[in-house]
Amino acid sequence: MGLRLDTIRECLEGVIPGQIATCDSEGIPNLAFLSQVQFIDNLHVALSYQFFNRTRQNVLAGSAVCLLLTSHLTGTQYRLTLAYLRTETAGPLFEQMKAKLAGIASHEGMSGVFHLRGSDVYRVLDIEQLPGPALPLPAPTVNYLTALRRATGRLTACASLAGLLETALDCLGEEFAIEHVMLLMHDEGRGRLFTLASRGYPESGIGSEIPVGAGVIGICARERIPIRIGFMTSEYGYGRSIRRSVEADGQGDGLETAIPLPGLPEAGSQMAIPIVAFERLLGVLYVENVADLHFGYDDEDALVAFAAQLGLAMHHHQQAEEQAEDAPITDSPAVPLAGPPLLVRYFAANDSIFLDDDYLIKGVAGAILWTLLSDFVERRRTSFTNKGLRVDPRIRLPGVSDNLEARLVLLQRRLDERAAGIRLAKTGRGRFSLAVNRPLELVSG
Repeated sequence: MGLRLDTIRECLEGVIPGQIATCDSEGIPNLAFLSQVQFIDNLHVALSYQFFNRTRQNVLAGSAVCLLLTSHLTGTQYRLTLAYLRTETAGPLFEQMKAKLAGIASHEGMSGVFHLRGSDVYRVLDIEQLPGPALPLPAPTVNYLTALRRATGRLTACASLAGLLETALDCLGEEFAIEHVMLLMHDEGRGRLFTLASRGYPESGIGSEIPVGAGVIGICARERIPIRIGFMTSEYGYGRSIRRSVEADGQGDGLETAIPLPGLPEAGSQMAIPIVAFERLLGVLYVENVADLHFGYDDEDALVAFAAQLGLAMHHHQQAEEQAEDAPITDSPAVPLAGPPLLVRYFAANDSIFLDDDYLIKGVAGAILWTLLSDFVERRRTSFTNKGLRVDPRIRLPGVSDNLEARLVLLQRRLDERAAGIRLAKTGRGRFSLAVNRPLELVSG
């Protein structure tokens, strides 16, 4: 096969619909338009199965299959000869195509008509470029190899998890020219993802959550595969997904503790990339843009590679923190407390914390803060270690994969945003301090 499929992937974006040709047992040809063609690898593609029509009847009967693709960038046409292999009705490939089809359907005003029934997987037998005039490919806006090289160097130079997260977002903006991005961590015990860092939004949304399996982000986490949508679709809107999940869990009253997830009001393009290290899901990288079809296959490849490097770096920092040796704890000199008392309410049912009746955090991060503040009030303790928190029965960490360092970063950032007189500061590998400058009134509900 002379041509490689990965060199003509712009033809698969669906800007110009593909055409599939088959014939029945009597040799009568049939030509139909395709909603979606999905790149799998250089030898395989998947076609959307939406209707049991003449094309599908012919394919299942063993017809030869030809696919005509047209590049919307150059006008070049390609004829692919395919052989049907199987149909997938669940799993990563199906979810990728289902999400992308939802955007196409919304763009075409066919949301009530286009429903993916399966992903038909074909082997690519031959690719032929058809004769005809063609335009030159436009120059890329980003050199992805250069961006990856520079970003990888910057990630490996980071000395802490907090610094790594900030550098990762800097790289996405400065090297990859991505303006709107969120980095969410996986809370395995609760089946949630929580926002740890973001860029490009009026509100940071630090601490906002989304269930695994909900929206673009949640499906990416569940399937551990990139999900990319080129047109705006309400079906994969995360705001509605969060509300629906909370109501399904019978926790409608819990909406008052929900931090709004940041995001563009009308994102034309969305892409979520799983962050995985050693087969463990660490989180999700989410990017979006107001323009339709802003992210293509090249963007997806580059961010998958970037996320892989980020995952390894995150794993390294977490391992280093876990293995840090305990050092003698020396509490800082007592700082005079001034101002009105700060009311801190704690609810054990979900480990939620309220400061002066305003919601701050919940879950493991909430249990950590309540433990720290309790020790401060009872013993004026201000110095702590990560190892000490891991074995403290009051916190009830979910297990070995507890993401403790990420939860401490989350808590530190939420406290900094509130500026209520409580701060956390890292004092060394596996050590941190608590600073309080207002009298505290602790109330457990």
